[in-house]
Amino acid sequence: MTDAALAAPGWAALRRMTPARVALGRAGNALPTAAHLDIQEAHARARDAVWSALDADALAAAILPMLDPLGLPVLRAASQAPDRRTYLLRPDLGRRLRAEDAAALAAYRRNDAPLVFVVADGLSASGVQAEAPALLAAAVPLLRASGVPLGPVVIAAQGRVALGDAIGAALGAGMVAVLIGERPGLSAPASLGVYLTLDPRPGRTDAERNCLSNIRAGGLAPAAAAATLAWLVREAGRIGATGIALKDMRPTGPALPP
Repeated sequence: MTDAALAAPGWAALRRMTPARVALGRAGNALPTAAHLDIQEAHARARDAVWSALDADALAAAILPMLDPLGLPVLRAASQAPDRRTYLLRPDLGRRLRAEDAAALAAYRRNDAPLVFVVADGLSASGVQAEAPALLAAAVPLLRASGVPLGPVVIAAQGRVALGDAIGAALGAGMVAVLIGERPGLSAPASLGVYLTLDPRPGRTDAERNCLSNIRAGGLAPAAAAATLAWLVREAGRIGATGIALKDMRPTGPALPP
């Protein structure tokens, strides 16, 4: 793309509207040095995010003050992946709960089928560390105001989304909301996702979950994600389903002119 084309008003306006790498220009048949180095740095940040470790103690310290008044604990669990390398190479192990953790969680089982939050490192522990406390701080009051019974919050190491099914089943949860680090991208190395599943148990499929994605600075704000999550929880209870049977049909704003 020529310098004259890059200076066109349309390209300048597009660059202001998106963090995507558009109209980067060229040097001969390659990218300009500055653009090339920027992509290399973003790639390194994404790789670091995948290998980042969750500081579970700091996360628990940030979450516990909002649970203490409710008499709810922060619990710990882990998948069957013993380390990060195994977790990345064996996704199946990240979906399975350690037997000793299943037994320990069963001691906290309740009869009122609460909503249980599982906070898992996923593919970007840095995204979880940054965004999960703010989302919980916004979601817990909304859910309590709706009369939703809440259970413990479980911090899970080396966890995939489906690990929440085993944790929810062990705790007797009516629903589980898994807060998990999303796969890093070149524009978003630290992003959080939320997966909501009714009647969690091993064997649930992704078609039976609702997902909220891109929760991060520059993406979906935690307060907005919490409001949507609270609405989904209420609707899931009303219709008895999550996943493809549950659509967010709330009005999004004024209709566009024909």
